Amino acid sequence: MSAVMEQQTDQEFVRLADPYRRELYAHCYRMLGSVHDAEDLVQETYLRAWKAYDGFEGRSSLRTWLHRIATTACLTALERRRRRPLPTGLGGPADDPSAQLADGPEVPWLEPVPDALVGADDPGTVVATRTGVRLALIAALQYLQPRQRAVLVLRDVLRLSAAEVADILDTSVPAVNSLLQRARAQLSRNAPVEEEIVEPAEGKAILARYVAAFETYDVSAITAVFTEDAVFEMPPFRTWVQGGAHIAELISTHCPAERAGDMVLVPTSANGQPAFGLYMRDREGVHRAFGIQVLDLAPTGVRHTAMFFDTALFPHFGLADRL
Repeated sequence: MSAVMEQQTDQEFVRLADPYRRELYAHCYRMLGSVHDAEDLVQETYLRAWKAYDGFEGRSSLRTWLHRIATTACLTALERRRRRPLPTGLGGPADDPSAQLADGPEVPWLEPVPDALVGADDPGTVVATRTGVRLALIAALQYLQPRQRAVLVLRDVLRLSAAEVADILDTSVPAVNSLLQRARAQLSRNAPVEEEIVEPAEGKAILARYVAAFETYDVSAITAVFTEDAVFEMPPFRTWVQGGAHIAELISTHCPAERAGDMVLVPTSANGQPAFGLYMRDREGVHRAFGIQVLDLAPTGVRHTAMFFDTALFPHFGLADRL
């Protein structure tokens, strides 16, 4: 093939394949539960697809072909990776929020995904009121066997046909239907009970109270902004607590903040949910990246906060390492 023809082929591949990048990123994230791993697998997918594009015969759609490559890469990666849980998936809540926190450095924790990376045009952000990438669902998917997870995501989230999924997984339609049935049954046992979702636009007053409570470091206000049975968890610590009073006690005991102004919350969004980049003031008076908070809202307050202390997540959210 001449250099000119190769260049034309490369340009055609980029033009046709690039619109699926965010959809593929979301797919890899659902499979792996990690933004870092998803990023690597998307790059690997496009590299494999680019090398094989000359042999693409169009017997399936380009979208299905790309998802076949991505799914195969994810399944290979999952052979050497463990399930990514949240602390709530490893045991019950702490009885004493003031006790020493249980660390879990050996656990490959679930990570949040910025909404900007999966995009509003990704099917998972609109299916069932944007539940396709919510933290609770991604955590529940981790309980499925890799091939069950792949079938469930491809069929129920991406809405591919059983025949398309069979082609992607190099199996039969009856096998796909059987895997899907088992995956749905398993997910129903591990997924949380579906609750009313309060979208960020509808929960502005709650979010304003939440920000004010933390930025003024008002323990009583922190207690009041959470629902009675609210959950607060914070990877990489295994410890998690339940109830507004316990959450406030946990924060007042273990949080390095001492006074109003020590914490600043910068709004963002993750997993189709409201989120904040939390910055903590250090001894030099500089507010530095401290963690990403992902919230789940109820009509009466915040019912769940996942606080991720991995500051390597900040660049993915377009957040600076200091204010």
